[in-house]
Amino acid sequence: MSVLAVLDPAVAVAHAVVAAIAHVLPTASAIVLFTVAVRLALHPLARAAARGEKARATLAPKVAELNRKFEDRPEKLREAMAELYRKEQVSPFAGCLPMLVQIPFFSVMYRLFTTPNDLLDHTLFGVPLGLHVSGAHGAGQWAVFGVLFAGLAAVGCVNFRRARRAAAAAATKAEASAGTGTKAARPAPQPGAALLPYLSFGSVLFAALVPVAAVLYLLTAGVWSAAERAWLYRDGTPVPAAALVG
Repeated sequence: MSVLAVLDPAVAVAHAVVAAIAHVLPTASAIVLFTVAVRLALHPLARAAARGEKARATLAPKVAELNRKFEDRPEKLREAMAELYRKEQVSPFAGCLPMLVQIPFFSVMYRLFTTPNDLLDHTLFGVPLGLHVSGAHGAGQWAVFGVLFAGLAAVGCVNFRRARRAAAAAATKAEASAGTGTKAARPAPQPGAALLPYLSFGSVLFAALVPVAAVLYLLTAGVWSAAERAWLYRDGTPVPAAALVG
């Protein structure tokens, strides 16, 4: 039995909702609408994360000062940082909340679209929603897959550029915070930081393993996330690089 079987009650609810919408709209459109509705419900968490990130950006000079002051006293540094965040009422983990909340939803949708059910018998421009790219044949089916994968790649490019800018901004701030300090005082680069922007294309690779219905969900969620970030960070505050890989 799959470990995702514990999600079956939630999967049944998601199936019922999508099926109900599919009585009015095409099933592919029902999947898009359902995904948008859930992401809209999660939007307040994204707004809270953005506010937290902007607050942390404002505190960056104070954080840099604490790092310099308690460079050789890590325990004291942790206490000072905790006190700073408490005083300013800023959570250092706020940015992770939307991502963590999305994991159960993603798991439910993955289970729904990879387990045989009547929704997958419907089509998108003649392509069965349960079809994988490896089973595509004919120009029409390849064209549909091409459009979907091109859309995912476009979203990945947008996130990649933003992640590169975020990484560059973080490196610049790290250099500035080091100031005239010694080499030892400069913050060490985070392991794998250079590869982080490339994870923006992870959805393209994952899409090759799932049927059309799941690819449609990935594309809808990706477009929503990209647009949401552009709106929430429109004042120029850098988007955290780790938040752009989804």
